[in-house]
Formats: sequence, structure tokens, C-alpha cells
Amino acid sequence: MPAPSGPDLPTFEWLGDAALTVRTPRARELYASLRAQPLPGVQEAVPALDLLTLLLDAPTAGEAVQEAVAARLATLTPAPGGSGRRVVVPVTFGGPDLDWCAAHAGLDRAAFVAALCAAQLEVAFLGFTPGFAFLTGLPEPLRMPRLDAPRERVPAGSVALGGPWAGVYPRETPGGWRLVGRTAMNFFDLSRAAPVPWQPGDRVQFEARA
Repeated sequence: MPAPSGPDLPTFEWLGDAALTVRTPRARELYASLRAQPLPGVQEAVPALDLLTLLLDAPTAGEAVQEAVAARLATLTPAPGGSGRRVVVPVTFGGPDLDWCAAHAGLDRAAFVAALCAAQLEVAFLGFTPGFAFLTGLPEPLRMPRLDAPRERVPAGSVALGGPWAGVYPRETPGGWRLVGRTAMNFFDLSRAAPVPWQPGDRVQFEARA
């Protein structure tokens, strides 16, 4: 049964008998806090937009975890942006939407690329397809409307902008974001010990390459 809620209180909901969702606008700060100081009874925390899913040791841990999460939220101070690792993504700019995006931002191509590379981005959460990170932190002029109709095929490695987000397509998929470049970095490789090279909270910066 969901806990009582209000503007500043989390809302809890069960997923099966050993997973608990926590809805709160402070989900990113809570996730960072749980990475630094895990709660008893929580095996893993999986972030999404204004949401955390907590995987529990046992169903009986749920009530205690709800109380502990509410107490943790009450003591959190605003988290500094980009508290994780730094990830530099080399990008060859020149995607099919680059000139359109530059014009939409009121910039020429060179100035648009420079502004995008100067942006201090952060992995907000992973989703859509394995290895795809929703990158937050785009300045308002660089936020681009999505395509009216998604492309059927977006090449792997495409660097894209959609709404308030930036991202890199790890594999070929359909997609409706504006494509501004390509990277050779591989963001999902099952042969590696860590298949995905970035995690929520990591700081990300694009770097222009020829």
C-alpha cells in the first residue's frame, strides 16, 4: 500500500514482492546518497526520471526500507552536479541534423559545436536500449525538438539531441532525436567486465575530433 504522500514526500509502490519503486523529484540525489551509503535490505537501486526502483533482499524488508528512505530524503542536501566519474566522448560532428540544429539555436556550425562541447553533461539514467544514457545539463539554446516522425534506422554511435536530453545510440535502432555527429566509442559490450562504461551521476563531455 503506498505511503502517505505530499509535495515533498516520496510515494512508494511495490513491484512484485521484492522490488519497491520510490517516486520523488529528488531521485537523483537519493540515488547518489544510496551509492555512497547503502541502506540495509537494499541490494540495488535502479534510477529513472524522478524514480528509483529498489531491489530488496527480502519482501519483509519493505516497510523498514520505506521508513529509511523517507528519513534519508529528509536529511539530504542538494547534491553537487556530476559527482561521478568523468567520461570524455570523442565526436566527429556532421550528422544529418547538425546544420538544422545550429540554425535552430541561432548559431553557425562551428559555434554550435563549440557550445555543445562546452556543455557539462551528466548521466541522469540509463534506458531505451542497453548502454543508452539520458544525458542532462544541456543549456536551453541547445535543446532540440524531436523529429515529427522517427527514423527507422539510426546508426550505432550516433550522437543525438532530443528535448532536454543528449545521448549516444549504442546500437542501430529506430530513433526520433536530432543527429549531430558520430562516435567510435562502444557503449555496450558484453565481452567487457563492465559492459556499460557509464553510470548515473557520471560527468560527460563531448570532444570534437576530425
